[in-house]
Formats: sequence, structure tokens, C-alpha cells
Amino acid sequence: MERIHSFSAAGTRLRLARTPLAAAAVACLFSAAPFALWAQDASKSAAAAKLAPRALEQPVLARMLRSQDLKPLLSQTPAGTKPLDTHEAKLDLRIAFTESKIWNPNSQRYDKVKLRSYQSPGTNPDVPFVAPTIVTSPGETVRVRLDNQLPPQPDCHPANINIPHCFNSTNLHSHGLWVSPTGNSDNVLLTLRPGVKFEYEYNLPADHPAGTFWYHPHLHGSTALQVSSGMAGALLVRGDRLPGSDRTGDVDTLLRDETGAAMPERLLMFQQVAYACRGTDGKIKTDSNGFWTCGENDIGQIDNYDDQFGFGVWQKSGRHTSINGTVLPTFNGLVAGRVERWRLLHAGVRDTVNLQLREVDAAAASIAGLSGAALDNWVTQHCTGAPLKQFEVASDGLTHAKAIVKTENVLQPGYRSDALVVFPKAAKYCVLDAAAPASASITNAPEDRQLLGIAEVGGAAKVDDVEAFVTEKLVASAKQQMPENVRERVVAGLRDHLRLDDFVPHRTIDKGEINAKGQDVVFNIEDVVEDGKKRTVYMVDGKPYDPSAARDLILGNVEEWRLSSLVGGHPFHIHVNPFQIVSILDDKGKEVSVTGDVDDNGKLVDPQYANLQGTWKDTLFVKKGYHLLVRTRYERYIGEYVLHCHILDHEDQGMMQNVRVLVPDGKGGGISATSHH
Repeated sequence: MERIHSFSAAGTRLRLARTPLAAAAVACLFSAAPFALWAQDASKSAAAAKLAPRALEQPVLARMLRSQDLKPLLSQTPAGTKPLDTHEAKLDLRIAFTESKIWNPNSQRYDKVKLRSYQSPGTNPDVPFVAPTIVTSPGETVRVRLDNQLPPQPDCHPANINIPHCFNSTNLHSHGLWVSPTGNSDNVLLTLRPGVKFEYEYNLPADHPAGTFWYHPHLHGSTALQVSSGMAGALLVRGDRLPGSDRTGDVDTLLRDETGAAMPERLLMFQQVAYACRGTDGKIKTDSNGFWTCGENDIGQIDNYDDQFGFGVWQKSGRHTSINGTVLPTFNGLVAGRVERWRLLHAGVRDTVNLQLREVDAAAASIAGLSGAALDNWVTQHCTGAPLKQFEVASDGLTHAKAIVKTENVLQPGYRSDALVVFPKAAKYCVLDAAAPASASITNAPEDRQLLGIAEVGGAAKVDDVEAFVTEKLVASAKQQMPENVRERVVAGLRDHLRLDDFVPHRTIDKGEINAKGQDVVFNIEDVVEDGKKRTVYMVDGKPYDPSAARDLILGNVEEWRLSSLVGGHPFHIHVNPFQIVSILDDKGKEVSVTGDVDDNGKLVDPQYANLQGTWKDTLFVKKGYHLLVRTRYERYIGEYVLHCHILDHEDQGMMQNVRVLVPDGKGGGISATSHH
């Protein structure tokens, strides 16, 4: 595999002993085996190939290599280059307009597009709107060298900062990483204008959780437009810390097969690229069904918040959620009876993804050439198998105390889910975005079911009881991999409905640990009239974003946060410090963080809150009228960062607030890091 980024010179000097996992990761990089992401089967028919014009290929991996890992790379090292330090990795990201094409099932052809995108030395030119995947480990440093080569935009600053603006200016956010929010680390208050180069440095502490994280632009005023253009990439933190009698370990050490090798992994990054083509009147072109359309000579772009974002716009557009940059792919390389770790990442802006896997009726014809109502009818007739179980072991990169068994995995923008998946037999399976009620969706309207792709599964194995099968596989791994002093405890936990207590990265926050009054966050949307024109205002705590104001917190404090929304549902996200879910009360005061939302007859109508009580997250959907209680610690890092709604066009228009963590003053208050008094 030739798409490996350069490795940096001397840097951090932490002594790390994680050789076995590192070797396994490097083996994955250079292997063409099913450990890679979806690979296109060359024998697919022309019609199927047209439907899934490109396989889902693995995004470029910028791997943090150590000295013992460098041997396979020697043939790729330029002559005269000395082996470089083993505790840093560098990723070059150039931001520029990219002209490419995106498959449109409605017209059964490619649409030409011109979008802002990340480009790197290893970017796949056939799938350019997916950024490289960064792979690193606790205790390591990642450097991202950002080069903004977008054209200048003079006079792009509105009088109101909450009107989207400066679409060619940018910055970078490492979503979910527990690193400093200041300087050139995870600092989203920086502005990088066109023509500016800047190097971000993420120093992951040695005790950083291993898990699935991601990165994307975060400049207020242009965030949604850039992320919706595909400017997002996964950031995987791998760990090989074994649990001990006095410490927890990384779940990576458990997720191994009978040979001791890491379980096969698949990264699925969901995106909504909301490109549109315009007529001479400036309006978006539509077809006879009202869906957005592009002529053969048109070039789709994302250039306007007024009609390319907003309530219900994504559904009306007729666009399809892509996976790893491909619309309606065919997934190959799957084997029945094999446990795989699926890293699910919602890197989109304007859709709730309810992931389901259902067996296809054996008599079903190919979906090649189908679109619109015909494709939807095919799904109704042939995606008839019972939904497969997904065993979620972590969310937002943070391992659960107990795996959550799901048949519908609800992903809101910003969410990540690490789920173990087993296909019980060889067959074709529908990969679906299931229907959702209005209250469960970020659109605040019912969402129709949508086909995301087809999974083709081979092999001769048949599994009758998938949960028992997964349990025994993990038990076998624990007996082989876990240290003797904790082995029986880990095995007993797994046999108790897949408990994972020995792998949770953060200690539970008990009520007695709380030492401050707590925080309230209220999302709201109001229409106001200014200068005779109606404008929608997006607010946190009754105010739109003000960069000069901040919510002050004190380093070392432990607090409860109360989250609510007056209008619509909003994914709450806070940078730096994750939180633990204590309680979720519905609009009638009923606790739903264990059961999920059920109707008066006890039927589950929305599973997204089920079994969340006690779990850790960094992004959480707040339904209108619901009251959510979470707890968090302010640890290690001081400085200013933000909380916001992760419907990113809401954030760009004011639904954000600065957060400032202060040094304790010894009197119960705090002192700014810049204060000398």
C-alpha cells in the first residue's frame, strides 16, 4: 500500500510498549485481506458496477509508526532520508476546490460537482470528498499541516456574525479528543484565511481513551458548508493497555480473533453532500418529482445557506447519504459467521441515520437502474429479513460498561458507534437508513426509509444465536489475551450479558463527587423581524452566539449539566471534556434512558435513548420538551472552547456558546489564564 504519509522528526519522548498492536495495525495497512474496508469485486456485472461505480475504499491512513514498524517502509523511504522519530505523525491537508463527480441514483448518472475539499498526498482521486483517516495511539502526537489554498473572499464579514459568511476561511477541530483547546491544539477560535498555512499539534496524553474520533472544519459561519462538502475524516486512537487489578484497559485488547489478531474492522463514514445546480434565475433546478437535478453540462456546488440547508431541505432534495464518499455502494468481502468491528461515524450535517441490516429476499432482482419510487418499492418488497443485531461496545469513542444490543443504530450528526456485527449466513443484505418519527429526527419531520447500499456476504457458516456466538468469541479472546489476575473477572462479566466494566476509560461520577452548582443549557429558535424582514435566530440560553462572552468553569470542579430544547431537537456537543449520562426524562417526566421511548402500550417507538444511562458521550440529541441530566469533570485543560448544536448550520447561525475553564483562585472562584492579578 503506497498511500502512507511522511513521519516527523524528533518530538515526544514518552516510552510506550505497545508492540503487538502496532505490528497488527501495520500488517493491516499493507494487507489486501478483508481487514481493509469495502473492496469492489471485479466480477460485478456492468449494471451493478454502474450502480456502485466505486467500491468503498479505505481512506488514507496516516499511521503513527515506531522504530520496529519502519522495516516494511524502507523501500518507500526516499534515498538519503534518515529514519525519523517514532512518536509523531504528520498529515498534510491542502484545502482547495475539487472538480469531480457524484453518482445520482435519481438520474442514473454522475453529476459533475465542484466542492471545497481536503487534499493530501494520498487522497483517492476517484473519491475526493473523503479526507484521510488518521490512526494514532495514546501518548503520541499528531501534526496536521493545513494549507488553505481557497481563493480570497474580500469583504466577506457581515455586521451580524451569526449570518453565514467567509466560506473560504477555515480552521480544524479534533472532535472528541481529550487534548488542549488552546494554542495550535484543538483551538476552534482560530481563523485561517485563504493563503494561510498552519500546523495543528494534538498531544494525546498517555491516558487518552482508545476509540473512534474524527476531525472537521469548525470556523463559525462556514462550518456546515465545508463539512457538507465532504471536509471530514476519521481519527482512530488504538490502544493496547491490558486491564489490571487496579486499572481498566483498552477494549482493543479484547476485540481479537482466535489467532490473537485484531478483529477485522470496517469504517463507515456517513455524509450528506448537499450540492445543487442552479438555473439562470439563480434557483435550484428540480426534476418532475421536485428533487434537485443537474443537467449534463451543469456543475453542482454548495454556496448558499438559504436554500441548501434548513428544516426538511435534505429530504426534499432527493439526495442520498453516502458512505465513505460513495452513493449506493455494494459491500463485498463479507464472510458469514465472522465477528467484525464496525466503526460508524456520522460526519454529515442534515440527516438522522438509523442503521439497519436486513436480509434480502432470495428472489429479488438487482437494483441496477432503479430510483425514486421504484427503488423504494423494491426495498419494501425485498428487504424483508428481521433486522440483524448490532452489539455496540462504545459510543463517541468511549467504551460502555455493558454492550448495548441494537437492531436499529440511531446516529445523529457527530455521533460515533463501535458495534460488533455478525452476518448469520451467506446472502445479500440491505444496508438501510430506517424510517424515523419526527421527534427522533434532527429534521423535526418524519424521515422515510432510505437504502444506503447492498452487502453481499459469502461463506458456508450459519449462526443461529448471534448473541451467544459473539459472547463465546469474546470469552475465548479473554481467556487467551487477558492477564491472569483479571481473566476470570473479565470472562464473568462477558457471560453476564456482555459486561465490559474492565474497559471503561472513565470512572463513574457519583453524586457525592459533585462540588459545584451545575450548568443549564437551553436550545431555542425564534423568528424576529429586523428592518421589515423576518429572520430566524438560533440561540443558547436565550442569546445567539457572542464571541466576547463565555460560560466560566473552574478546573477541578465536577458538575451536573441540565440540557433542554424549546423548539426542535438538537445534538448537544461540547469540546474537550466528555460527559456521563445520568437521566433522560421525556416531555411527560418519564425516565427513558433505560427503556427508550415507548408508547402507552409499551411499544418501543424510538430506541435512541435505550440503555444510555451511565454511558459516556461527547454528543447527545436533546429532544424538544425533554430534560437530560449529565455529569462531567473539568480535568487537566484550561482555556476557551465551545459548546453548540451539531446541526452545523444551526451552529453557524448562532446556536453556540464559548466555554472558559479557569484556574482555581483558592477562594472558590477562578482566574483567567491570561490574568496577572
